[in-house]
Amino acid sequence: MGRFSMMRNKASRLLLCGLAVGLALSLSVPVSAAAASVNPSSKKAELQAADPVPQIYARVSPSVVGIIGKAQGGKNTGLDNRYNLVHGSGVILTSGGWIVTNAHVIKSMQKATVVTSDGKSYSVTDYYADELSDIAILKINAAHLKPASLAGASSVKVGEKVVAIGAPLSFALRNSATVGVVSGSGRVVDASYRLLQSDAAINPGNSGGPLVDMNGKVIGIVSMKYSAVGVDNTGFAIPAETVRYIIKQLFTYGEVRRPSLGLELQQSWSAIVGLPAEDPLTVTKAVSAAARKAGIAEGDELYSIDGHRVTSAVDINELFKSYRPGQTVQLLMQSGGDIVQRKLVLGEGDPIVGTDDGGSADDKTEE
Repeated sequence: MGRFSMMRNKASRLLLCGLAVGLALSLSVPVSAAAASVNPSSKKAELQAADPVPQIYARVSPSVVGIIGKAQGGKNTGLDNRYNLVHGSGVILTSGGWIVTNAHVIKSMQKATVVTSDGKSYSVTDYYADELSDIAILKINAAHLKPASLAGASSVKVGEKVVAIGAPLSFALRNSATVGVVSGSGRVVDASYRLLQSDAAINPGNSGGPLVDMNGKVIGIVSMKYSAVGVDNTGFAIPAETVRYIIKQLFTYGEVRRPSLGLELQQSWSAIVGLPAEDPLTVTKAVSAAARKAGIAEGDELYSIDGHRVTSAVDINELFKSYRPGQTVQLLMQSGGDIVQRKLVLGEGDPIVGTDDGGSADDKTEE
């Protein structure tokens, strides 16, 4: 091989090396440019998609209020009275100033004041409360408020992520958010209706605030929690379906007009401790005239109402959401060892305790 050939080969190698470097540089330019040209808003969208909680909070928090007032029964004089306060939370229902909260929140205070998320204060001008469900609605003179959106029925899934918003422990901490999951649904605990269970941190002051799903819908109104040494994050909320039923009645009548069996009933031991039970409810007293007229007596056992099996007071309360006083129901019972059918005209009052012991209960009808 001549010198010329060697130089030509060397030049070829240099050319190839140069081409390789140039190719590498040309390939690297678009990559760097692409990295430099990433849209910051798209990064933010990706982060929100990964964790929607900040977006959910921003959407719902303007619909959450703090409620504060003097403790019922407290002294009205003295400097220390300035600090004798109780507080809770609430959720805006209408732009015109109707708010839903817990009955125990508004009933525990006098001269209640509502503070919205933007720091404006309003006096409570009127309220209606239902202690059996622990739901109340109250009115403030405000306009252009942002109502929250209640979730539809049966939209809750155990394990789904939720956010609780409220004023835990101190009124200065209002519109605080805690995050958890739905731990259970249809819980029969110390309440008249079935509740949602969540492990989102709940503290005194959260009562009346919302439990919100990842669609920004209020799935429940926070009502209570288990509190003891060694107990963590076991809170409960009244489902949106029950909230709707109660507030509709409060808006219509100023009270909840419940149908009543006119009976005092005793649950089985299994139902009380939470075991799966098919045991009937035992009649301890036929209170109303309608119940006695139907032939129901102490010691009879109640299995079903219009074909719906009932084993607890909560079963009856839930069933009676779709009934009215004055309707006639068919009861499947055991009386004197025999299985019998009893027709009963529903009265009005506590579903399992009649409030009227007179004859008028037979003819009472509410629209």
